[in-house]
Amino acid sequence: MIDRLREFEARYDEVADQMASEETARDPSALQSLGRELSRLEPLVATLREWRAVRDELESTRGMTADPDEEVRSMARDELQLLEARDRTLEEELRRLLIPEDPNDSRDVILEVRAGTGGDEAALFAGDLFRMYGRYAERRGWRLELLSASEGTGGGMKEAIAEVGGSGAYSRLKYESGVHRVQRVPVTEASGRIHTSTATVSVLPEADEVELEIPEKDLRIDVYRSSGPGGQSVNTTDSAVRVTHLPTGMMVAIQDEKSQHKNKAKALAILRARLKEQEEARQAEERGDQRRSQVGTGERAEKIRTYNFPDDRVTDHRIGLTVHNLPGLLEGDLDRVIEPLAQADQAARLAEMGADGDA
Repeated sequence: MIDRLREFEARYDEVADQMASEETARDPSALQSLGRELSRLEPLVATLREWRAVRDELESTRGMTADPDEEVRSMARDELQLLEARDRTLEEELRRLLIPEDPNDSRDVILEVRAGTGGDEAALFAGDLFRMYGRYAERRGWRLELLSASEGTGGGMKEAIAEVGGSGAYSRLKYESGVHRVQRVPVTEASGRIHTSTATVSVLPEADEVELEIPEKDLRIDVYRSSGPGGQSVNTTDSAVRVTHLPTGMMVAIQDEKSQHKNKAKALAILRARLKEQEEARQAEERGDQRRSQVGTGERAEKIRTYNFPDDRVTDHRIGLTVHNLPGLLEGDLDRVIEPLAQADQAARLAEMGADGDA
């Protein structure tokens, strides 16, 4: 563990020096990338340096326990107990900080919510989920910008795509990817029969433009007039944009903004995020990376959670967690579920480290 800690400390100093250079100051993208790495390393290096100081103090305090003065020896023994406790706490914290971090954790997010099976009720549920994430973002002090939305015929949303930006956005929301199931009595159900519907959530780490540059020759960009419900035109100019990635056939269409340039920028941001996800999945498959954390990675086909309205119960199937006060959860009190998921993920990663944690 000591050698790994020294490597991280050396890298921290190297990044700090690079950020202070005039060359980096002239390159905003490099400054952003280095700043992200520095903020990721800072907690570990600060803890390491405190641990080192505590260990130095421990050595000098142990020497004082042999002092001829009984009062000095007594004070040293008391201080030794406090220092040993702090030493254990810091060592445990360092082990936790050494857990390999998801490099995407500090990124902003492209959040996609889509109605699944269940017709109008599925669209209503998708709308509920999207509002839940909006309220959760407010609680966390994040920025949420709607990129694209398609309403259901009976209300709610058939599809909603948004960008969520803020500290730790992906590190929290990544646990939301997957199939969400709802069990409730629809307002149109006269007999009171409970219906089961689903919605899918996809959380993609946003890719920097400099990180994932898409050659112009790989893109087909079509412009057309925005249309509203029923197909009527809502704009007199060709502001809607459809971007097609020719090598993969992946397509993104955006018509929310009146500006063609803004719609194109939004479409490209979504496309880059989807291509990044696809490439990371390919690389993991090539490595034969079969490790699946206890909480999973939220594949879209994986049913992760059930919202049961009659019993006022929400169950996360990945860790067998059940919480109540479903209305509160839908109002954005989502940390009651996300925090246990993050802890389970961390525990699984700690277990994998095994003997590597020996000091």
